[in-house]
Amino acid sequence: MMDEGQKIETESVEAVEAPARARVTPEFERKRDYLAGFLAEQKPPLEANVPGGELQEAVIEALKSIYDPEIPVDIYELGLIYDVAVSEDGDAVVTMTLTTPHCPVAESMPGEVEMRILAVPGIRDAEVKLVWEPAWDPSKMSDEARLELGML
Repeated sequence: MMDEGQKIETESVEAVEAPARARVTPEFERKRDYLAGFLAEQKPPLEANVPGGELQEAVIEALKSIYDPEIPVDIYELGLIYDVAVSEDGDAVVTMTLTTPHCPVAESMPGEVEMRILAVPGIRDAEVKLVWEPAWDPSKMSDEARLELGML
């Protein structure tokens, strides 16, 4: 609150001098750009039918296209997928859970997961193992899922 005895004074100017530019002295000069090195690093190419290979990555991408009907996050980031294994022959086994045993999609979700996996080129067969141990809880969500839900 302004005191009635106070006045605000203003001054008009034509121009203002530009501030001096910061200069880095030689002893503080940056020796190496670690971020550029990290970004330039090339990962080795993925092999097709090995753990962590192209086929397994393709199955994971397919799983990321399936969303929980109650939570606007895909089932992979939600932490419902416990394991993705792909054999050399292209047989995929996915171990997953649901948020609760009483989940409204408990009967349909495993079938949808199986169909999406079978749609991945190179997959010969798919098996979905629905497990309840360990039970799902919010700590299994990825940071991306927590951010999407405003929990981070």
